[in-house]
Amino acid sequence: MATTFRLIVTGGGTGGHTYPALTAVRTLAARLARSGDTLDVVWIGTADGLEARIAPAEKIPFAVVTTGKIRRYRNRLKMLSPTNLMDMARVPLGVAQARRIVSGFRPDVVLATGGYVAVPAGLAARMCERPLVLHEQTVRLGLANRRLAGSATRIAVSSESTLPLLPESARRNAVVTGNPVRPELLTGQAGRAVERLGLSGFDRRLPTVYVTGGARGAQQINDVVRDVLPWLLSHANVIHQCGPEKEEALRGETATLPPELAARYHLTGYVGTELPDVLALADMVISRSGAGTLAEVTALGKPAVFIPLATAAGDEQAHNARHLQRAGAAAALLGEVTPTTLRQEVEPLLLSPTRRATMAAQARVHGKPDAADRLVDVILSAAG
Repeated sequence: MATTFRLIVTGGGTGGHTYPALTAVRTLAARLARSGDTLDVVWIGTADGLEARIAPAEKIPFAVVTTGKIRRYRNRLKMLSPTNLMDMARVPLGVAQARRIVSGFRPDVVLATGGYVAVPAGLAARMCERPLVLHEQTVRLGLANRRLAGSATRIAVSSESTLPLLPESARRNAVVTGNPVRPELLTGQAGRAVERLGLSGFDRRLPTVYVTGGARGAQQINDVVRDVLPWLLSHANVIHQCGPEKEEALRGETATLPPELAARYHLTGYVGTELPDVLALADMVISRSGAGTLAEVTALGKPAVFIPLATAAGDEQAHNARHLQRAGAAAALLGEVTPTTLRQEVEPLLLSPTRRATMAAQARVHGKPDAADRLVDVILSAAG
C-alpha cells in the first residue's frame, strides 16, 4: 500500500541554507515516487527570507515563524548589543509558533539546514519528540546547528573535516553526506554555452575562466579582475558574471580593451539557466568560497581560485577556502586581495594544464555529486 512521508523542512535566509534544503526535498519526493509513495511537506521560515519566495514557487506549503538574528562579533561584549537582545527575546515566541506547527503536522522527520530560522523549529522538534536531522553546509558548524546539535537524531555534514569539530556527544550521530547540488549543474555542455552566450570570439585553444561573485556580484572581485584583465585575456577567455547592478559601470570601465582581447571577454550581469553549460566550459573558476560554490566546484572537479568574503558569519568562507587549499584542491587569497596577489595564484594554473588537472583531481576527491541522495538516506533512516 502507498504511504505518505511527512516532512517539515526549516532553514533559509540565504541561498546557502535554502537551496540544499530544496534539493533534498525534490530528491526525497522522487525517491518516494519510485516506490509509489508520496511526500507531504511543510516549510517553516521567515517572511523576509529567501525561503519565503522559493517554497511557494515550488508549491510547498509555507509557515512563517518569528525569530531573531544573532549578530556575531569578535568582541564578545558586543554580542549583548541592544539589537541582539531584542532579537533573542523573539526566539521564545518563534518556538511556541513552531511547536504548534510541529504538533499539528506530526512529521516523520524535521530537516533543519541552518540559518537563524532553524532554531525555533529544531527546538520544537525536540519538544514534540519528532526526529531531527541537521544538515551543515560549511566546514564548521553554523551558530544555529551548534545550538541544535545536542537535540539532533542525525547530523549530516558536508566534509570529513567537520567531524572532529563536533561536540563529542554529537559525533556518534554524525554522517558525511556532502552538500546537495542541483542535479542540472552536473549535466552542462560546453558547446551549448558557446551557442547560448554567443562566444564566437573565444579562442578554444586557450583555457576559459569563469569569474563570479554570486547572483548579486562582488565589487571586490570585479575590481581586482578588472585591474588584471588585459593580462588575463592574453592567456585565457573570460566569462565574467558581475551582478546586474554593477554591469553598466564595469562595461564602461572595460570598453577600451583592444578588439582582439575584447572578443575573448564576455561580461554579463547574471548567469541563469546557462550556468551548467558555463561551468562545463570553464577550465577554472574565480569566485567567493561559500558552501554552495564549494559543493558545485568539487562535484564538477573544477580548479578554483577563491576570494573569501571577509564579512561572512564566523569567517566561514575563509575556513572553507583554507580547507580545500590545504588539500591542494583549490587556491585561495586568504590575506590581502590585490591584482598582484590574484595574478600570483592564477598564473601558474593558466600556464600549466598539468597543474589544472592535478587540482581538478583533488577537487573531485572532495566532491560529492550524490550528496542529495546521501542526505535522503539519512532522513529516511532517522524516520525509522
